[in-house]
Amino acid sequence: MNRSDAIAQSQQQFDSGAFRAMLARRIAIPTESQNPERGDVLAAYLESEIRPAFEAMGFVCQTLTHARARAPFLFARRIEGADLPTVFGYGHGDVIRGLEPEWKEGLSPWQLTDSDGRWYGRGIADNKGQHSVNMQAMANVLKTRGRLGFNAKYLIEMGEETGSPGLRELCSENKALFGADLLVASDGPRLRADRPTIFLGSRGALNFDLSIDARKGAHHSGNWGGLISNPGIQLAHAIASIVSPTGQIRIPEWVPTELPDSVRRALADCEVDGGADGPQIEPWWGEPGLSPAERVFGWCSFEVLAYKTGNPATPVNAIPPTAWARCQLRFVVGPNPDDFLPALRHHLDRQGFPMVKVASVREEMFHATRIDPDDAWVRWAAASIAATSGKKPAVLPNLGGSLPNDIFTDVLGLRTIWVPHSYPGCSQHAPNEHLPPELLREALAVMTGLYWDMGAGETPTRAG
Repeated sequence: MNRSDAIAQSQQQFDSGAFRAMLARRIAIPTESQNPERGDVLAAYLESEIRPAFEAMGFVCQTLTHARARAPFLFARRIEGADLPTVFGYGHGDVIRGLEPEWKEGLSPWQLTDSDGRWYGRGIADNKGQHSVNMQAMANVLKTRGRLGFNAKYLIEMGEETGSPGLRELCSENKALFGADLLVASDGPRLRADRPTIFLGSRGALNFDLSIDARKGAHHSGNWGGLISNPGIQLAHAIASIVSPTGQIRIPEWVPTELPDSVRRALADCEVDGGADGPQIEPWWGEPGLSPAERVFGWCSFEVLAYKTGNPATPVNAIPPTAWARCQLRFVVGPNPDDFLPALRHHLDRQGFPMVKVASVREEMFHATRIDPDDAWVRWAAASIAATSGKKPAVLPNLGGSLPNDIFTDVLGLRTIWVPHSYPGCSQHAPNEHLPPELLREALAVMTGLYWDMGAGETPTRAG
């Protein structure tokens, strides 16, 4: 029995409907971590679905808890030899709220449904479908070879959609238990649905509020217009000072000094494409002189997520007393996150906006991470994926979005390789979350090949 046999086993299993049946069972469990009434359901997903699947593969499982976490974690490990490489896996079984009334007719977030050549269901893309692919791929390697050929550790959490409370502390307190050579995990989208992708970290994210509280109460715009300041106008000008009319960031501390050559090389053949349902890229927006891939994967971006002044639902002829905006900075490795808000404060004061208040809205931000695209493990993973799929995978230095990846890089000291099994138009977090089944089928084959190669004795750790 060889690598081809293991991949054929995965494809046959998918085609038989066995993988779909398992995924349908998991999607039917409404693991909404944002819903305080789902606490028992979150724990049940780990105990009824995930623990039995790992134990069937000979993993030793233990439930871990932390005071900061609202739900337990499941840690599974299979140790085959002290001289073997150890791979750490991660996934999350919680999902965003189902939003049942907003799904298309005939669809339900808690029922895996075939429609228009897609599989629909909450969590199919984020993240039940993705960790189910990885777990089943390992099971198929075991069935074919009789052993993995490497040591495997896997952590499933149930609070990622609420900011992963307790995950950082849990990893810090269990460094020895979680020790490994490499993290291989799956989340987020591929670059395109038809192109296997690797990403090596994630952009960081800082959310903050800008606000002006000018006075108590609104005042008639006819009697007072031209005599008292309008916070809505002032805040609009303050925001406009942060970015150019075409979206270029104007605060030097918020952007890297340069784009590393290894990042440019990795992104040279990466074309951003959201598919038929995605928006059209506007080439004039953002940092000039960069390709679309460099702008979203190699640079920083500033966004206004919400803006309010007066009463938008029922406007009246009055000058509003306040204005508020929720803003976000997505950032890459390079700029110092400790400088972001002080630099913003200095910038606003210098531009004549001392009345604008700045307030962070999260206890802690997501930090930016990436490993070197030229790292030996990255080349190894890319070669494995290419051998299985017959396609050159896209190698992204980091995801455009944000993940708690710094916990794995900085706390556990791991290289991190993410192999996503979704695509940009999947409606993740929205109604009608879905994936093309052919993407899942290819992902199952790709991960089977990757885990097979992990145990074949030619990984960078074994060779080096």
